[in-house]
Amino acid sequence: MLPLAVQAEALVLVQGYLGDGWRDSGIIPALEAAGWEDGGRLSAGPHGVRGALRQGGRRYYTLVLPTEASMGHQLGYMERYLAFLRARHEHETLILAGHSAGGVLARLYMVRHPEMGIDALITIASPHLGTGSAEVGAMAGQSPLGWVAPFFGGSTLNRSQALYGELVRERPGSLLFWLNRQAHPPATYVSIVRQDDSLFGLGGDLVVAARSQDMNQVYALRGRAWAIRTAGGHGLQASDGQLLLRILRQLQGA
Repeated sequence: MLPLAVQAEALVLVQGYLGDGWRDSGIIPALEAAGWEDGGRLSAGPHGVRGALRQGGRRYYTLVLPTEASMGHQLGYMERYLAFLRARHEHETLILAGHSAGGVLARLYMVRHPEMGIDALITIASPHLGTGSAEVGAMAGQSPLGWVAPFFGGSTLNRSQALYGELVRERPGSLLFWLNRQAHPPATYVSIVRQDDSLFGLGGDLVVAARSQDMNQVYALRGRAWAIRTAGGHGLQASDGQLLLRILRQLQGA
């Protein structure tokens, strides 16, 4: 049983880098089979937040985010989306679930906005301590490859340089070093960790090390997070739907 029982009403699914795997991984059918309704896919424009918001019952939402942009730029979108949702779920429980970099973004949002009263954060394969993969991307962008990448359809490499720099393994002066030492608001923190159980280390998550995925390793959250280890690669997978439901049921005190 998780250390806090909450009544889940609204679930915000935050995608990771370069994708919206929540809607194409097989997770959504599992949520809907358990009674969760599609609250809408929210987007933000000059006239505000747009989405097919539905009232009543348990709802999940997905977001349109510029996932190649810096965390600060993405945070601006999160602020608009969560203000929109909190106004419509004023007295309801609000849970964030983030995959990969989306989990870091969700945690950054909670640190910056403790007044929003987010009840729980669930992260899947998120690089809370950073990842060597981001360092490779940053080095590639600063090499001659960065100059020729647009000619070969690799312009995302250049557009993602700020984000790569923020997701390098934490060290003094880095975003993660700062974030991991900030006061985190009271909430239930759950890490889904892709554990590598293969003989030669060729299985599991080859993008983010297991230790980096565990929020108990975050300086400000030591001993406060619940870690669940599971098999699989870095991407979202259909089995995550049942795992997410199990966590939500525990959060509800069922």
